[in-house]
Amino acid sequence: MALSPEIKSALQKGSFIPAHPLALDRQLRLDEERQRALTRYYLNAGVDGIAIAVHTTQFEIRDKGIDLLEPVLAITADELTRNNTGNSFIKVAGICGDTEQAVAEAKLAVKYGYDLGLLSNGGLASWTNEQLIERARAVAEIIPVFGFYLQPAVGGRLLDFNFWRAFANIEGVEAIKVASFNRYQTLDVVRAVASSERSDKVDLYTGNDDNIVADLLTPYQVPVNGNIVEKRFVGGLLGHWSVWTKPAVDYFRKIREFVNTGQGNVAELLALGVAVTDMNQAIFDPQHNFHGCISGIHEMLMRKGLLEGIWCINPKETLSEGQLDELNRVVAEYPELTGW
Repeated sequence: MALSPEIKSALQKGSFIPAHPLALDRQLRLDEERQRALTRYYLNAGVDGIAIAVHTTQFEIRDKGIDLLEPVLAITADELTRNNTGNSFIKVAGICGDTEQAVAEAKLAVKYGYDLGLLSNGGLASWTNEQLIERARAVAEIIPVFGFYLQPAVGGRLLDFNFWRAFANIEGVEAIKVASFNRYQTLDVVRAVASSERSDKVDLYTGNDDNIVADLLTPYQVPVNGNIVEKRFVGGLLGHWSVWTKPAVDYFRKIREFVNTGQGNVAELLALGVAVTDMNQAIFDPQHNFHGCISGIHEMLMRKGLLEGIWCINPKETLSEGQLDELNRVVAEYPELTGW
């Protein structure tokens, strides 16, 4: 299955894609009204796409007895249709599990009109590179693939240069989200894509919520067979962008203008990056190994009435000690970046 020219152009140009959270009520049931309101919030902020059924949506939506994967895919797709998002709006569905499960989820994503599947390798720690590549090929036969390097702290696994080069060479892989939260591992992916046979066909998106602005500003110049291949993170697919979304859209556009035209002050943008990283640590709770990362997002959305509470499917997922103080601090210190 091939991407439409409009979606491929939007991917290559560089797009702003927030990871969509899950709205639950007090009984931990899907709150459809608020789920739809969240989608509209992102559309009103001017996003270029939405990713649903991803880590920020909670992987547990797939659990037996929870069974929320299809409902959230269906509701989000319907709300996007109702709001006439257009042919270039990027719709991404998360895909998880072994090959059988991943193929089934890819078919479900196609059923509801999603453009790409964000393919997680979480839970497959014992699989070899070859097994993961074969799984990716099977999914790519059904839906264009958005690769996903998810950090181990939140359910991912380490993947080496050889894996990512082989992955980039798969027909049907259109982009890769790098969320390793690690400079060395990020460079592994960039080098692998640059040295692949499809280096000009695979677009890089930052998922490094700890390094958003620097990722978007940096030209990666990779020596390949005596030549220099330049790759950039052209856009982002980020949980951080699920809150304070309108200011984030604004600074993303400003960064893209600087990259494309050279107009602007790079020192100011780098200073902005420090502020955004500071804000992110309050949301994502790295001090407690990211335990409160989803709850931090929920807290900020609840304050604006977009969620009723901060509840997660797993009742053990909640704010960590001291996290609320950090959230209050960054809201006070960065008012221009934490508005709505």
